[in-house]
Amino acid sequence: MQSMKLINILKSELADTFQKLFGHTLQATDLNLLPTRKEFEGDYTFVTFPVARYTKKSPEESAQLLGKAITETSEIVESYNVVKGFLNLKINIKAWLETFETIYQNELFGQLAGKGKKVIIEYSSPNTNKPLHLGHLRNNFLGYSVSLIQQAAGYDVHKVNLVNDRGIHICKSMLAYEKFGNGETPESAGIKGDHLIGKYYVRFDQEYKKEIALMQDDGMDKEKAEKEALLMKQAQKMLQAWEQGDTAVVDLWKKMNAWVYEGFDQTYARMGVSFDKTYHESNTYLLGKTLVEEGLGKALFYKKEDGSVWVDLSDEGLDEKLLLRSDGTSVYMTQDLGTAELKYKDFHYDKSVYVVGNEQDYHFEVLFKILKKLNRPYAEGLFHLSYGMVDLPSGKMKSREGTVVDADDLMDEMAETAKKHTQELGKIDGFDEEQAGLLYETLALGALKYFLLKVDPKKRMLFNPEESIQFHGNTGPFIQYTHARIAAIIRKAEQLGIDYKSFDIHVLGKTHETVRQLIYMLDDYDRLIGEAAESFSPAIIAQYVYDLSKEFNRFYTEEPILKEEDINYLKFKVAFSSQVALTIKHAMGLLGISVPDRM
Repeated sequence: MQSMKLINILKSELADTFQKLFGHTLQATDLNLLPTRKEFEGDYTFVTFPVARYTKKSPEESAQLLGKAITETSEIVESYNVVKGFLNLKINIKAWLETFETIYQNELFGQLAGKGKKVIIEYSSPNTNKPLHLGHLRNNFLGYSVSLIQQAAGYDVHKVNLVNDRGIHICKSMLAYEKFGNGETPESAGIKGDHLIGKYYVRFDQEYKKEIALMQDDGMDKEKAEKEALLMKQAQKMLQAWEQGDTAVVDLWKKMNAWVYEGFDQTYARMGVSFDKTYHESNTYLLGKTLVEEGLGKALFYKKEDGSVWVDLSDEGLDEKLLLRSDGTSVYMTQDLGTAELKYKDFHYDKSVYVVGNEQDYHFEVLFKILKKLNRPYAEGLFHLSYGMVDLPSGKMKSREGTVVDADDLMDEMAETAKKHTQELGKIDGFDEEQAGLLYETLALGALKYFLLKVDPKKRMLFNPEESIQFHGNTGPFIQYTHARIAAIIRKAEQLGIDYKSFDIHVLGKTHETVRQLIYMLDDYDRLIGEAAESFSPAIIAQYVYDLSKEFNRFYTEEPILKEEDINYLKFKVAFSSQVALTIKHAMGLLGISVPDRM
């Protein structure tokens, strides 16, 4: 019977019963089954309001007739109840246990069938003028997790990174280093390369503000001073020199970027994220210029008297957008046009997802409309995964002012906090120093990732480091501890020689009430993977694995596992626990989080 999922069997039986009762064949769209709300008894709920037109009876009477008939004929429905037009159906334990057996024997559990479609996830997108910060953490964790969820949902996924390695902001760091660096290197300074370059980005802003203040003191208004300041003009001249291939400027750019990449690589490795391909804007902006020329040739864009190139999107509810400056240098939009073209040439994707903060909503709306104007074959498959900013209790971050929380510093702080909490709770008994250090890191990154991913991506969020590391409540460490608890049960069972894989569900004399709920949750896992993939929301998986862990802890508390006297039920409970652990590990893996076997 259980070659089909329970919910599909139930839908089939509902359709047959409905046909016999009312003489109408229900379509798949009419057979929407929902999880029964917790305050009512049942597993699945069928809403009869939409089908009452076929029954010629009230929704409540329709539900009563349908519930009575299906309970009398179904092999899987144990009982029913009706709340107005809602038919709540309870599945019998035999069907649930057979469902569990199918899940337990499924080596591909948590992996949906292939979709035959290619998805590109672009995330991280760092600038080579500063280290990664807290906002980048949410971006990277979100992009990486979305990639893993899309893969689990059956898509062919490629993870890409677009490095913003050129432009006026990069030249600001270069100019400040040239003026104030005195030949300093990461080695001589004793700091990572990305942090060193970030220091000079902040220095530029400090010196620039001083210059503006002096010009204002001399009577110039602020807006004009910002444009006329010598430092800004020098930075703009450096950008022109870079685009013209000036050897000295390009050599300095290569040297400083190399320092930054080395720093980024270390941070990415610690964060546990990776990419299949990395693009650099220095290689895509020229292709973007080619697309701008194409648009000019087709009269889709226009040139102003000063030589700058624009697109007018006012007929689509937007405004005019700059595509090339009057001096011929490109803007972000130029290089994003080129990158989109290059990605399609490389991958011929069906969908291309941009994981970028919601402050860029307008930018991507414009980008996608321009590519549609250019009649690009991939334009309909572009999607901006817009996420909210991350705040700390101290407020918003500004990198140019040096008030950013660096990703490296935050991960260090989280590891220290994890160490303190773990030692206080005595969860490292029997660990040597190396094992304890690995556990602190696992808990720290788990806490950080889970806290940032459990919130719907669209929402702005407040990150609370102290709250995230707790071993109770909706946190990564709580879920990690649940996995370690189950791993300990399995180790103990193996030490006792319990062959837990040889249980027989057909002779189980009893099961705890939480068994039904946990099997329901296990059976629902692949549906939620599909939902998380469709909505690009790891928060769905985070909520699921928390609920699963919470329900297992209830089972563990109310139903002692290794003290069970019925040997078959004992074997089942250990096997059952092992499947929950496997699912926790898989779900946390989709969030990019490791789970320990010992704590």
